[in-house]
Amino acid sequence: MTILATDIKLPSVTDVSLTDERLNISLSDGRDISVPVVWYPRLMHATTVERSDWRLIGDGSGIHWPQLDEDISVRNVIDGRRSVESQQSLQRWFKSRDDGLADKKSG
Repeated sequence: MTILATDIKLPSVTDVSLTDERLNISLSDGRDISVPVVWYPRLMHATTVERSDWRLIGDGSGIHWPQLDEDISVRNVIDGRRSVESQQSLQRWFKSRDDGLADKKSG
């Protein structure tokens, strides 16, 4: 018995938008996918400016938010995978944000 394997090419991201509740991703195959922002805590706690500062990575196979140090892949969104960031990592990120705000206020 022979099994024919084919490579399935994932669609690429063509556009991204966020609301307070949803991450909306448009794909090159015409689909629009929407997932809850709460799946990605850094996006959930980001400012509007931080959320709007994104770029495509890997020929559109992912999205990167440089101000948040957040990367989300098309594969994970299509598969319905939430962020797997640990609570310790997230707490360090919150602290670095608080420290950055304190620096801006004192400077």
